[in-house]
Amino acid sequence: MIDPDLLQMLCCPETKLPLQEADDLLLKELNLKISEKTLKNFSGQVLTTPLEGLLVTVDGSRAYPVVENIPVLLADESIILKR
Repeated sequence: MIDPDLLQMLCCPETKLPLQEADDLLLKELNLKISEKTLKNFSGQVLTTPLEGLLVTVDGSRAYPVVENIPVLLADESIILKR
């Protein structure tokens, strides 16, 4: 879980939209795709490591992984959720 005060300061580096923590259902869906080796990040790399957490833009278009409670806010590491 990301500290709420920190979360309030964070935004998507591409769209500048605020971020929120992903719900468990989305996390499970994406981890299933990872186990099937069908999920790619923005740079086209197939993800192989299960996600422990995600921050999602408020419009639900892009997600950023959270690794050891640290948000990875790099555009190339993001996951496009809808176009």
